[in-house]
Amino acid sequence: MSEANNDIVLFGETNFRNKRTVFGIKMDDRRRHMYIIGKSGMGKSELLKNIAIQDIQAGRGLAFIDPHGDPVEDLLDYIPKERVKDVIYINPADLEYPIAFNIMEHVSFDKRHLIADGLLSVFKKIWVDAWSARMEYILGYTILALLETPGATLLGINRVLSDKEYRKHIVENVTDPEVKAFWTQEFAKYTDKFATEAVAAIQNKIGQFVANTLIRNMIGQPKSSFDMRKAMDEGKILLVNLSKGRVGEDASRLLGALMITNIQLAAMSRVDTPMVERKDFILVVDEFQNFATASFANILSEARKFRLSLVIAHQYITQMDEAVSDAVFGNVGTIVTFRVGAEDAEALEKEFTPEFMATDIVNLGFRQIYLKLLIDGVTSKAFSATTMDTIAPLAQSERAAVLENSRKKYGKSREEVEKAIVEWRQPLVATHTEQDEREYRAPRREMPRQFAPWQEQHFQRRESSEPRREFREPVSQIEPSAGKPYQRVFRPPAPVRPVSAPVRPPKNFAPLSQLQSEPVAKQQKQLKAPEQPRKKKEVDLVGLKEILKQSLGTLEQEEKSEE
Repeated sequence: MSEANNDIVLFGETNFRNKRTVFGIKMDDRRRHMYIIGKSGMGKSELLKNIAIQDIQAGRGLAFIDPHGDPVEDLLDYIPKERVKDVIYINPADLEYPIAFNIMEHVSFDKRHLIADGLLSVFKKIWVDAWSARMEYILGYTILALLETPGATLLGINRVLSDKEYRKHIVENVTDPEVKAFWTQEFAKYTDKFATEAVAAIQNKIGQFVANTLIRNMIGQPKSSFDMRKAMDEGKILLVNLSKGRVGEDASRLLGALMITNIQLAAMSRVDTPMVERKDFILVVDEFQNFATASFANILSEARKFRLSLVIAHQYITQMDEAVSDAVFGNVGTIVTFRVGAEDAEALEKEFTPEFMATDIVNLGFRQIYLKLLIDGVTSKAFSATTMDTIAPLAQSERAAVLENSRKKYGKSREEVEKAIVEWRQPLVATHTEQDEREYRAPRREMPRQFAPWQEQHFQRRESSEPRREFREPVSQIEPSAGKPYQRVFRPPAPVRPVSAPVRPPKNFAPLSQLQSEPVAKQQKQLKAPEQPRKKKEVDLVGLKEILKQSLGTLEQEEKSEE
């Protein structure tokens, strides 16, 4: 390819009057995006690979996101030697050297709502069957709170919802009054039962991803291995291998959606750079319906002004949401179709009529296409073509050098990553503050001693002016500003006299009142009730005389009878 045509990417050839002509698309027209649709096995992946190879060898910045694995691995054999250091190869299946990807790192205040909306769109697409308004409400405030905490990752979502100390630590850093009010005034008032039910669905879904070692070691590192904005500005080559067979379908969808969201936000951050200074960056996505969230429509409508050009491909229209489908057909400049099903052919007939009908589209052969090509900003009439043969690989492959450089520059050993995650999961230690010191110095109220009623007169509470002993370090050694942990203080409990039932005193028992001091005895004497005077009984003397007389008379009669 000549230097004059260096900005043209070739991808097909026509056969007009037995004359085969190779054609392509200009860089300026690519900024209005390219949409490719067709059944599996028709040649879509080879077309995407040919486009990516030419961009790589032309020195352009490129991101290739592939859920199959084979095409992105094939691209490693097409990297020129001078571009080996430009490659960022992300392969979650590489367990030994995971590359860090933290979408929550260093998010400015004006971008936090964009990150939160993007993450919610990703989760909503993946958990469409389990999504609810309450789930979105709590998860949204959780993400917004974490975005204000330095070093926070997506692993913190579940910990915020389950660890009270960690949640307190996160909320302390929140400056947004609305977010802080939710956690301190609303969530804090949830009953334990209601809070458990409210967050159970979130913990369940997030927990499924966190349990996957491939994902955890990537999104669990606080510092990303690369800066997406810097990669776009410097024209790096980002190859993302999301093979469903190695990573898993759900994990592939999550990481792909997060990657596309990060690319979108990085492109939009170029608003601080003049238009002429923005370098073109190409985003190629195969099976893009797996990663197309509601925010994907914004990329198609706004990416052109930020020099982000999309090449997207998938199998059939109903794979897209209605909002995404409307955005695709409303904003894409170039449409390419391989053979599709009858239903999709009827929908595409509106785009290709009158040149081609639905019956023509369903009868296309292998690598045969119909397309409407954008040429200098004007859409051409529909015409037929055949995709190019696969570009021959380089004479000497730099695959080994690419993998080694990417691992060394962007990867981190598995042991180091997992050790850091384990340390992060350790429970937080409460720190000593000035308020804690004031509460400690405050006098403690002692529990009153308990006495039985019969014991109260024998026991007096002993009041001592001496302070109670405390087993602790001197207060002067505690420095609240140093953030030292709490020092546990042990105070011996106040003695409690046993309360037993009263017993009868022995015969020779000396009352305790006789042994008491004079003031106490006098006090008890005053408390005794005064004795009442006894009444004298009157004696009947006359009656007694009569009784005596009768008794004497009886005695005299007995004596006479004896004589």
